Amino acid sequence: MKAPSRPPATLRFFATAPKGLEPIAVEELRTLGAANVREQRGGAAFEGPLAAGYRACLWLRSANRVLMPLSRFEAPDDASLYAGIKRMPWEKDLSTDGTLAVDFTGTAAGITHTQYGAQRVKDAVVDRFRERVGRRPSVDRERPDILINCHLHRNVATVSLDLSGDSLHMRGYRTRGVAAPLKENLAAALLLKCNWPEIARQGGTFVDPLCGSGTLLIEAALIAGDTAPGLWRDHWGFSGWLRHDAAQWEALFKEAHQRKNTAQASMPVILGFDHDPQAVEAARNNIQAIGLGNHIQLQKVALQSNRLPPRLRPGLALTNPPYGERLGEADKLGPLYMTLGNWFKNQCLGWQAGVITSDPQLGKQLGIRARKLNSFYNGALECKLLQFSVEPQWFMGNRTAAQSQ
Repeated sequence: MKAPSRPPATLRFFATAPKGLEPIAVEELRTLGAANVREQRGGAAFEGPLAAGYRACLWLRSANRVLMPLSRFEAPDDASLYAGIKRMPWEKDLSTDGTLAVDFTGTAAGITHTQYGAQRVKDAVVDRFRERVGRRPSVDRERPDILINCHLHRNVATVSLDLSGDSLHMRGYRTRGVAAPLKENLAAALLLKCNWPEIARQGGTFVDPLCGSGTLLIEAALIAGDTAPGLWRDHWGFSGWLRHDAAQWEALFKEAHQRKNTAQASMPVILGFDHDPQAVEAARNNIQAIGLGNHIQLQKVALQSNRLPPRLRPGLALTNPPYGERLGEADKLGPLYMTLGNWFKNQCLGWQAGVITSDPQLGKQLGIRARKLNSFYNGALECKLLQFSVEPQWFMGNRTAAQSQ
C-alpha cells in the first residue's frame, strides 16, 4: 500500500469564531506564532506548517473550529459542486475503510437546503472511491475519521478539512450545567477581553460572585495556569486523517502538559460563590472533572451576605447574572444588579470588574459607570460586556462605598 503523501510545508487555515469575537481570535493566533493572520468575517485566516493548525486546535480559547482549506472552485449549481468535489484526491485523506461526515452551508441553483448540499458532497466523494478502487468509505455523523466542511458563497465553494472535529468550546469538563450557561469559548474570550492574563501574571485574584456551574472560574484557572483548553479532549478531526502526523501532535501535546505542570504550581487565588446549592454542586463536579479542585475555592453564599476573605490581592471580578430573556422575571433583575453594584463597591474597591448582560440599561443599576462596553453574541442573543474600574470616581453620583450600602 502506498504511503500517504505529506501535506505541503505551508498550509492555509481558518479559525471560526462567534460574531464579535474575531479580533480576539486574531490576537490569540498571533500569540501562538501563526503567520499572515488576517481577521475575516466569522473568524481569522492564518498560515503555517501543519503544526500551526495542531497548535491552534490545542490552544485557541475563543474559537469554534479550525478548518484547513483543501480546494476552492466555482460552483453555480449542484452539478458543478458535485463535479468539483469529485475531482479532489480524497484517497490522500481517507481510506476506503474509513468514515466521513459533511458539514455544509450555503445555497446555489438546485441547492436550497444544507442537507441536500451535504448529500451531494458525500455522493461525489464516495463515487470517486467507488469508480477508482471499487469500494467506498462509510458515513459516520457522530465521530467520523474526517469531517468535510463545504461553504458555498456567491457561487464559490470552499472545501476544507475540519481539524477540530467537535466544536472547540467542548473542552470535556462540563459534566453538569445550570440554566443559561456561557459557552466555554465565550467565557474565555470575555476573560481575555478583561485583561485577565496580565492580572493573573501579577498575582491578582479572580472572583465570580454568581458563578453558576463554574465556567468562568474554570476558564480563568486554565488561563492563569497556562493550560491548553484542548488537553482533555479525546478525539479530533484529524485523528483518522491519513496525513495526520501523530509524532508532531504528540510533541505539542507533551509540551502543553509540561507548561501546565509548571504554571499550576503558582496559581493566583480563584474564588466562586453562588446561593444555589445545585449550581455550586454542578460547579464542583465540573472543576473536579478537569483536575482543578485544589486551585478553585467554592462557597454557597447569597450575594448580599458575601464577604471576601481579608488581604486578598486586588484583581478581576467577572460575572454573568441572569439576563431575563431566558430565565424570566426581568422585573426582579433591577434589585439584583443594585445588590451586585453595592457588593463591588464594598468588597472589590480597587479591582477591575466585568458584568455580562443583554440589557445595558440594567447595567446602570450597578451605580458604577462602565469604562468600556463590548458587544458579542451568546448564541443568537446579543449581549454586552460592561467593564468597570471599581474606584469612587467612577461611582454614579460619586458616592463612596459606605454611602452606597
